[in-house]
Amino acid sequence: MEQKVRHIIDVLNHRYPNALCALHYEKDYELMIAVRLSAQCTDARVNLITPALFDAYPTLDAMALAKVEDVENYVRTCGFFRQKARDIVLACQMLLTEYGGKVPGTMEELLRLPGVGRKTANLLLGDLYGVPGSVVCDTHCIRIANRLGLAKGKEPEKVEQQLRAILPPEESSDFCHRIVLFGRDTCIARNPKCSDCPLTMHCKEFIP
Repeated sequence: MEQKVRHIIDVLNHRYPNALCALHYEKDYELMIAVRLSAQCTDARVNLITPALFDAYPTLDAMALAKVEDVENYVRTCGFFRQKARDIVLACQMLLTEYGGKVPGTMEELLRLPGVGRKTANLLLGDLYGVPGSVVCDTHCIRIANRLGLAKGKEPEKVEQQLRAILPPEESSDFCHRIVLFGRDTCIARNPKCSDCPLTMHCKEFIP
């Protein structure tokens, strides 16, 4: 398994040398907001929405003082916009009242924020703080980890634990970003582009 994992990592590193989060942000809390908006929504759609939202509320204080119904108008096309708007405002308020105006750097603290689950927390820990072992289990990661035999099952937390056990901690966060890119352009959920895939030798679903 160790050699297999190393090969998969090396292939993805070569294919996607710049393992960056696809969401656009400048401040730590902006990434928190963008990730919340991305739930059951594409990163591309979120990136279309956030510039106007961040222009309307250019500081953490402004976002925390915003009326939820006003935020709803900016995020309406993201899906589940009412809950997302509420979570954004409440989370920003908590950052100010309990965390000194900064996104916290531990899993336990992050999970206390409204709308923040393990997926969001791991992304924030990896991207903002470079915490080793941060594994972001989104739909791409779960699907591809199963196809490549790196994990079994569809429960995000269980897949996260399995990947955490085999991935080099210092490469976990970048690996997950690369898996997302790989899942978008090659290992697509339906009709994957197997002819363009450099990892078919590891794939449990590939039929030559």
